[in-house]
Amino acid sequence: MTAKLPLGRTVITPNALDQLHPADVPAALARHASGDWGEVDASDWTANDLSVKEGSRIVSAYRDAHGVKFWVITEADRSVTTVLLPEDY
Repeated sequence: MTAKLPLGRTVITPNALDQLHPADVPAALARHASGDWGEVDASDWTANDLSVKEGSRIVSAYRDAHGVKFWVITEADRSVTTVLLPEDY
């Protein structure tokens, strides 16, 4: 997969680290960086595509091997990308 955006420093919340299947986190980060926004609706997908070009925040949603939903958020300045569960937000 070709990266469409820099992720900056990648971090994960303690809750996500405890609950997510470990192999699914790097896979989701690769998908996110390549522009595959996962389980977001069409309007969020379009907004993310625009955010890549305009430098706004990007939010993707995925599920791990056990069906646990999690988010990947890259900040507008591309300095950090966070992996977190919805309840961590």
